[in-house]
Amino acid sequence: MAKRHVEIGILFSRSGNYHLLSEACRAGAMLAIATVNADKDAAVEFEPVERDPEGQIDRYAPLCEEITRGGARHVVGCVTSWSRKEVIPVLEKTGATLWYPCPYEGFEANEHVVYMHASPNQHLVPLFAHVLPRYGRNACLVGSNYIWGWETNRVARDLVQDAGGQVLAERYLPLGDTDVSRLVAEIRAVRPSFVLNHLIGPSSYAFLAALGELAKQDPAFSPERCPVLSCNLTEIELPAIGPASEGLVAVGPWFLGAGEPWPWKALEALEAPEAPEAAGSVAVPAQPSSFFVAAFSSVLVLADLLGAKERGAEEGGTTEGPRPGTAPLAFAGRSFSTPFGEIAIDPQTQHASLPVRIGRVSGGRFAIVEASQGRVDPDPYLSRYDPAKVFGRPALRAVS
Repeated sequence: MAKRHVEIGILFSRSGNYHLLSEACRAGAMLAIATVNADKDAAVEFEPVERDPEGQIDRYAPLCEEITRGGARHVVGCVTSWSRKEVIPVLEKTGATLWYPCPYEGFEANEHVVYMHASPNQHLVPLFAHVLPRYGRNACLVGSNYIWGWETNRVARDLVQDAGGQVLAERYLPLGDTDVSRLVAEIRAVRPSFVLNHLIGPSSYAFLAALGELAKQDPAFSPERCPVLSCNLTEIELPAIGPASEGLVAVGPWFLGAGEPWPWKALEALEAPEAPEAAGSVAVPAQPSSFFVAAFSSVLVLADLLGAKERGAEEGGTTEGPRPGTAPLAFAGRSFSTPFGEIAIDPQTQHASLPVRIGRVSGGRFAIVEASQGRVDPDPYLSRYDPAKVFGRPALRAVS
């Protein structure tokens, strides 16, 4: 049978403060498109329709509308929560769906978005559950001055309080700002148990380098005594950080050290080491990351849904995939084979069930120090979060 031709939008910035993350996502999506197109048994053939916002937030919405008005019903794209929120009104207007491949702060569910990376109960909660008993409960929170930093640190404040700790300082930098001297000076003054870093791109790299210098001057700030934590730092950024990344503790659904680098098998299925022209130009990153894997998995799941011939409109499927509003039927009771392993999509919130890995940078790569047994169901609103289960019950204090 002839494959059904399907246009798929690709919306990532190839320049700007977070271009390394964007390039990883783009490479994952494009390699998956090439993989599906090279599969003779696949029922669909994808044609990428790509737009580059160039890191400018005001370009996301019009470019997304350009993609979806042109006929693409699905878009793999956006890195920041700011850009995701910019395109949601366009998706609602055009009836399209965004496959979002990045960790985010939670407290959102939209029928036009499939959330393919971690939400707070899959990143921040298990990260704190691992770190606080080992290093202490007093935190310093830093972040870039936008949605991801604000909202993830808001959740972090609550978790620290639940654990019986204190937030000793909370500071933000404008996106792209690399003047981190005041942040480091305050950390040196308050002496926290750990630092939660939600800075982005060059700001984060400069901050980690400065903390590395501080650790050389004062062993109290060494990674063994005061680690830096991250919910979004992956292999793709380690070369840019260099030795300052050593000892950093991060959480994610996939690290290279956790098992077989399954996406790379896709390259072997292609006729050439690079993706075919039909998939566009793909610069495969030297090291894979969970951003790459989430974007890759987004395309695989979509291809699976589109290729399910038995699924009719009454089951939530059409020739264009699950329509907004029918996804509970399209996703219900299904699992999908991805580089994350077998995953599911929660029909109510459209968030992925994912494994959880805690990694610590050693020798320029992540060593896995803790891993979940199987996949963790999403809880984007933390409605099932139990502080006593995560941190234990606080000890009673006698007062006179």
